[in-house]
Amino acid sequence: MNDKIPIIGITMGDPAGIGPEIISKALTRRKIYEICKPVVIGYAEAIEKGITIARVDLDINKISDIAEAKFSFGLIDVLNLGNLNINRIKLGKTSAIAGDAAFKAIKKSIDLAVAGRINAVVTTPIHKESLNMAGHHFPGHTEIFAQFTNTKDYAMLLANEEGLRVIHVSTHVPLKQVSELVKKARIVKVIELLHNACLRFGIKAPQIGVAGLNPHASDSGLFGDEEKNEIIPAIQEAKKSGFMVQGPFPPDIIFPMAVGGQFDGIVAMYHDQGHIPFKLIGFHWDPKKNSMSSIKGVNITLGLPIIRVSVDHGTAFEITGKGIANEDSLVLAIEYAAKMAD
Repeated sequence: MNDKIPIIGITMGDPAGIGPEIISKALTRRKIYEICKPVVIGYAEAIEKGITIARVDLDINKISDIAEAKFSFGLIDVLNLGNLNINRIKLGKTSAIAGDAAFKAIKKSIDLAVAGRINAVVTTPIHKESLNMAGHHFPGHTEIFAQFTNTKDYAMLLANEEGLRVIHVSTHVPLKQVSELVKKARIVKVIELLHNACLRFGIKAPQIGVAGLNPHASDSGLFGDEEKNEIIPAIQEAKKSGFMVQGPFPPDIIFPMAVGGQFDGIVAMYHDQGHIPFKLIGFHWDPKKNSMSSIKGVNITLGLPIIRVSVDHGTAFEITGKGIANEDSLVLAIEYAAKMAD
């Protein structure tokens, strides 16, 4: 084993969801152990069940400290957080027990990363309702990482294998609040975060495109004034700071431009503006299996003092336990984390 490759902590996610299953499937790929040292953070009972559901030939090395990990292909190192009565958790159902277990795995991963015991964190899906049922009132992973790393300026970046990268000015807020968050200072900061991330990915001169908020990017003020008052001034300031940025472009035009190679990254103004076109490209539905045949895309939290990469899909309660969950997004997330930690 190469001592120079990074240690990647993989959180188990919600034990009632597909997290343990896709972890088990992903860690049957030898290439994972060639680029990093993976260790699962969570509960051994949940991972054992995931191995059974995935029908893979793997053993578990239950550890209480990272130093005990063997990082050996065919053996999943699980940093066990205690006892979890897996029989009390119903697959595909929300519960406080599952939500609390998922939260503890996340919190432990943050503590380990901040302390430098692991080089990056890769997260698998959690269920927000279960999280809140357990008394952990967060909109999602991103906000948990921000709070426990004392990070104020952060943003969600989606990335895929084809080179599409989308960062968001706002994410988990009601649509009616979005215009209140589309402000010049925030847009400039998000452009900076995207630029720096592209440099980290090996892009020497990142070209950034900015989407408008309104239809047709407001059409010179006919459909709103956010472009004139906030977005255009932000782009002008970013240009003065040396960033190669263009826009605002109509939201329905900028994504085809990016897919065609015009931009290395796009700034989206709100959650669905960025997520829908991104997933349309990377997610492929199989109507015969009634599930996704391929899920390619990752979610990276920029601005944190640690590296956090996630799959870009949910707990998939509707297929949990069937053994058909797709691990492609998790494999890609591990690859991105390893690249960023290098």
